[in-house]
Amino acid sequence: MTVEAERIVPLVRRIPQFHAWVDVSVVVAVLVATNLVAHFTTVWASIATVPIAAGVLVAIMRQRGMHWNELGLSPRQWKRGTLYSVGAIGLVLAVVAIGIALPFTRQFFLSERYATVSGALVASMIIIPLQTVIPEELAFRGVLHGTLERVWGARGVFAVGSLLFGLWHIASSFGLTAGNAGLSAFLGAGIWAQLAGIAGAVIATAAAGFVFTWLRRRSGSILAPIALHWSLNGAGALAAALVWHVSVS
Repeated sequence: MTVEAERIVPLVRRIPQFHAWVDVSVVVAVLVATNLVAHFTTVWASIATVPIAAGVLVAIMRQRGMHWNELGLSPRQWKRGTLYSVGAIGLVLAVVAIGIALPFTRQFFLSERYATVSGALVASMIIIPLQTVIPEELAFRGVLHGTLERVWGARGVFAVGSLLFGLWHIASSFGLTAGNAGLSAFLGAGIWAQLAGIAGAVIATAAAGFVFTWLRRRSGSILAPIALHWSLNGAGALAAALVWHVSVS
């Protein structure tokens, strides 16, 4: 190898790493802006911003050369992803059934947002999957997962990806204790109860993000974390409606 070639090789090796860092920065910046717009502007923005942002991020990363398998969207992994999805949903349904059967844990399902069966059905079958679960999984276990893995590998994906997913839920947790009769009875009212609710939500969603990431890597498909994410939110909404119905009756 000539002296000139030896000088070029290190430069060529640094360029992809630099591009990977740029991709991570762009994705994180878009996620931060999306979260702020979705929670602190208009009602229509809260409905449309996250799905639009997820689609834009996928398009940007595809343009930047990210393959479908890096996004967890390769058809080759659909079968494996489906198998893990069925297992995840079954496990969550069993845990939720136990939760609403036990008096101590049943109270934590009393979310006023899902006080009616019709509202819970619309939320679990339409709003939650289309507005929350699918867009968030595309953004976090799809795009962010792929960009972080290029920079830090598996450890970065698990640590940074899970932390960012937890922080993503700060804004949506502001009224968590006030809108949940069980949490209000457990934590009380006031600013400290609200802060405790936010901290708990961040920790819980960061832990969930860790599990979602494990499913994404284990199955090679984004289908598995989508299924688990939906079952946690959707089954939780239906369970809340059931608990409210039984409590009122």
